[in-house]
Amino acid sequence: MNRYPWWKNLIVIAVVLIGLLYAAPNIYGQAPVVQVSALRGAALDDALRSRVSDILRQGSVASTAIEKEQAGLVLKFADTDAQLRAQDLLATGLGDDYVVALNLVSDAPAWFRAFNALPMYLGLDLRGGVHFLMEVDLDAAVAQAEERYVNDIRTLLRDERIRYVSAGRAPSGGIEIVFRGTEDRAAARPRIARQLPGLVMEEVTRGDTQVLLGNFSADVLRETRSFAVEQNVTTLRNRVNELGVAEPVIQRQGQRNIVIQLPGVQDPARAKEILGATATLEFRMVDQSGDVQAALAGHVPATSRLYRQRNGTPQLLDRRVIVTGDQISGAASGFDSQSGSPTVSVSLDSAGGRRMLQTTRDNIGRPMAVVFIERKPQTRTINGETVRSTRVVEEIINIATIRGQFGNQFQITGLDSSAEAHDLALLLRAGALAAPIEIVEERTIGPSLGQDNIDQGIRSVIVGFIFIMVFMTWRYRLFGVVANLALFLNLVLLIAMLSLIQATLTLPGIAGIALTVGMAVDANVLICERIREELRNGSSPQASIVAGYDKAWATILDSNLTTLIVALALMVFGAGPVRGFAITLGIGILSSMFTAVMVTRAVTNLIYGGRKVQRLSI
Repeated sequence: MNRYPWWKNLIVIAVVLIGLLYAAPNIYGQAPVVQVSALRGAALDDALRSRVSDILRQGSVASTAIEKEQAGLVLKFADTDAQLRAQDLLATGLGDDYVVALNLVSDAPAWFRAFNALPMYLGLDLRGGVHFLMEVDLDAAVAQAEERYVNDIRTLLRDERIRYVSAGRAPSGGIEIVFRGTEDRAAARPRIARQLPGLVMEEVTRGDTQVLLGNFSADVLRETRSFAVEQNVTTLRNRVNELGVAEPVIQRQGQRNIVIQLPGVQDPARAKEILGATATLEFRMVDQSGDVQAALAGHVPATSRLYRQRNGTPQLLDRRVIVTGDQISGAASGFDSQSGSPTVSVSLDSAGGRRMLQTTRDNIGRPMAVVFIERKPQTRTINGETVRSTRVVEEIINIATIRGQFGNQFQITGLDSSAEAHDLALLLRAGALAAPIEIVEERTIGPSLGQDNIDQGIRSVIVGFIFIMVFMTWRYRLFGVVANLALFLNLVLLIAMLSLIQATLTLPGIAGIALTVGMAVDANVLICERIREELRNGSSPQASIVAGYDKAWATILDSNLTTLIVALALMVFGAGPVRGFAITLGIGILSSMFTAVMVTRAVTNLIYGGRKVQRLSI
């Protein structure tokens, strides 16, 4: 009597062992590291490793380990002081070809990785990191939308063979189309209104010229601004996720602000680089009729713009943009099958594909250029005041002659290395920012503050755990000891599950763990009281154990099920810290039901099962 079949005992043992395996990496803590990654295809080889070792040796800084990973070199240090000194030495010694960033990695033995046993991610309030409040330039978003409308109007008037003097953005905002006569203006207005219904048109006469002014309607203006913020949130989230920052928080705040939290990133400069990597592309036709030398002297044709190739060679390109980065739906790096050079395969959306198809069909034999555009945020101190600005880098990475028409699918060549092709494809997949952004608030939360939060949270869990253990042992004797064992295993399984799904632990999550510790023992209290009641009613010890577990199970299931429903509701409708608390609570409920019933029954069977018992220690 009171004996589990072998397969149930096997399940209990397997679950406990797996839980111990995946919970163990969390006890090793985190080691301060410096990550060295390459820019623009710089080498990540053994020579760099030797160079890094020489720099550290000359600076009298010792690293505990230097490991080569896919993203670059990872250097571990004994403490944060050595980490900070190493960052300064490497940033100076390696120059601008490499990015030197601070981070924290698990200090668990490497063999845990073979089982994919990793510690939990820690949130910003525990691990430290950076917090940014970014403001979206909504005026620039409107200006970009107006520029797109101007290009569409030029194409429309050219297709309809309507003569016009100029079309562009008005100095005070809006769109301005200048005609020589009223007939052309009268012919253009209904066609523009039909093609672009979001414009409110107004006719103005200026001497001998007839002007058509267009401004966005209130609905279009509101949608344009809202879309710019939402698109930037999506783009930044994709970009940070692609670049490997664990569990970031990126969400909209108000009409034009975006809040970004990057746990574990100790270097604000590195975080700014990640967020400022606003790389995109523009495809333009090469202006073969313009004089490059005259353009260098300041006489740039009105229909052209002056760019430079990567080797510094100047080149005139058509002002009209064929396709922009926000029309790219997919990008993947690879190698050309014939030359073996690195390439990026690009996929366009339907609108971009139609425009590219029309352009290539009409310009076979002419060269087309790919312009790489990167906006880099800069912060300077002028007269004691912090001045933020954005430096725009525009360069031609490829000029190729159109040999045949193509649409949604094509390749970009002319890249320096496979690493650059990978980075470009990554940023293009993440998308282009719909409007420029500016950091208006920046906070760095140090790991020491996070460690204080961790210590206080662990202390609260341990204190609560000890009080419960003392009470259960005093109240239920041996059965209380069994309940305490189940409570400990419940904590192990909870941490193991959070580590397995790579959840982010925050202060609310620690509160959920503490609450789970207090609630998990309720099931064992019900079981023990049921067994006592059966003993008082004259049942034998073995029969009392069976009745205690069987009769308490329905109550345990109902009480935990109602709490689980609340946790699920918080997960679905909550956000941020609330959801973290709900996830911890929900997993804790499931693990507590397993340990409080199945594990304690297995241990009780091991102690009392299969033999005649005169009395129970309860």
